[in-house]
Amino acid sequence: MTTENENTDGATWPMPKFRFEVNFGEGLNNVAFQEVSGMDVENQIIEYRKSNSPLFSTEKMPGIAKYGNITMKRGVFVNDNSFWDWYNDIAMNTIKRRTVLIKLLDEGGKVTMQWELKNAWPTKITSTDLKSDGNEVAVDTLEIAHEQLIIINCS
Repeated sequence: MTTENENTDGATWPMPKFRFEVNFGEGLNNVAFQEVSGMDVENQIIEYRKSNSPLFSTEKMPGIAKYGNITMKRGVFVNDNSFWDWYNDIAMNTIKRRTVLIKLLDEGGKVTMQWELKNAWPTKITSTDLKSDGNEVAVDTLEIAHEQLIIINCS
């Protein structure tokens, strides 16, 4: 039973994190991944002491933003080398950079929140390990560097 002060539209509950999709654009729309991690940002700290400061300590000011690499894990599929092809495009200081969208979906498949990675490119691909006595799915790991992370609320 709800009281009249309670919010009944679902906005008071946190979003589950298990339903999401990743859009790389250019033929790689809505790629299914097992896991996406590393969506973090931090500001470097600039320490400065004014010459006339009465305190014998430094002031700490925000500096340049630093974005962590995004790690994505997905199953290996037959004849799907799209990420290896993108990685093989790397040449001396040239790579095709993309805007990558990571979308969190609700129970109806509607986008509720989106992380936009600007100027993203693959820095590392780790292929699956192989075991003769294993029974797990083959999983590749893709690590992506980017220059900006923008969070968009879509609801």
